[in-house]
Amino acid sequence: MDLIKEYREKYGAGDDDHYIATETKDILGSIPEEFSTPSHLKKIFSLLDLTTLNPEDNDETAHRFTLALNGFQASFPDMPQVAALCIYPLLVEEVRKGLAAPGVRIAAVGAGFPSSQTFLAVKLAECGMLVKKGADEIDVVISVGRFLAGDHLAVLNELILIREATAGVRLKVILETGLLKTSANIRLAGLIAMEAGADFIKTSTGKIPVAATPEAVYTMAVTIRDYFALTGRAVGIKPAGGIAEVGDAISYYALIHKLLGGEWLVPERFRIGASRLANNLLSVISGQEVRYF
Repeated sequence: MDLIKEYREKYGAGDDDHYIATETKDILGSIPEEFSTPSHLKKIFSLLDLTTLNPEDNDETAHRFTLALNGFQASFPDMPQVAALCIYPLLVEEVRKGLAAPGVRIAAVGAGFPSSQTFLAVKLAECGMLVKKGADEIDVVISVGRFLAGDHLAVLNELILIREATAGVRLKVILETGLLKTSANIRLAGLIAMEAGADFIKTSTGKIPVAATPEAVYTMAVTIRDYFALTGRAVGIKPAGGIAEVGDAISYYALIHKLLGGEWLVPERFRIGASRLANNLLSVISGQEVRYF
């Protein structure tokens, strides 16, 4: 099966790099001033997947994050909660035991994160264990090596099996756009993930030099828009990797607003994966330096 040909016939091309770069620049050059106001910054905060994926993470660090989330609204009564806490698999059980913050979901990376370079049986087993341990959401990476080698059907079939193993939880599929490089590759990878049943497509692991870029997010958003127009299924989008500054978050917020509309600016359809961004947003909103998380 030639997935490139099949998907181009079904969804069109939509992958001209020069056009995408120009359109992205135009959108970012005309961001509404209101997107920098506290009300919109608070909304952006509510879309965060607060992320800690460090080699030194352990039960103690997970416990500290859990306590911080539990006490957040007592410390910041005018702020919404983040959408989720994104952690390594071994920490899910510890967070599940203590998390009491209303509405905050537990997201875990799985299936051989961040490289996806392990046996399929291991990927499926890990995803199954995460479901049993209480993860609400699971972020997995496509087999980038296979994709770049042209084995697109193998990537699709693997994701279908991962979707079956994660039944009942939200599945976010990381494309690792910095390695895919071209908009044609990003579009095809996004379509494969969505056809396999992904609830979200996500830019990056944050573990390689090139992470989220506006051009990659533009390509993904247009791909989601085209997929929705033909199937009626709304898939979410998650820029992640290297997003620390408030201005960058506003840029991605503006792109999604322009390309997918205000109905996508909700946690069920849009997330931003970040660690430092949470404190930076709190600092800008409050007008003073905040280091809460």
